[in-house]
Amino acid sequence: MPVQTATKPMTMEEIRVKAKGIGINSGKMKREELIRMIQAAEGYTPCYKYGGTKSEGPCPYTDCCFRPDCLKTRI
Repeated sequence: MPVQTATKPMTMEEIRVKAKGIGINSGKMKREELIRMIQAAEGYTPCYKYGGTKSEGPCPYTDCCFRPDCLKTRI
């Protein structure tokens, strides 16, 4: 299910709201773990901060709402 691509990283509160909206109880999950659970629930590979390294090429998920945050923090 395609989602609208964000232009800036989401706050942790925004991520928790998104998780709750798709039935994930975030509890005290760390940001990376929660984002990967959301990615999997939306049908994406749970690759936050894993995929698209310089050696593998750019991230292919251009419509992932976590892309700005993921690409910003990975080198």
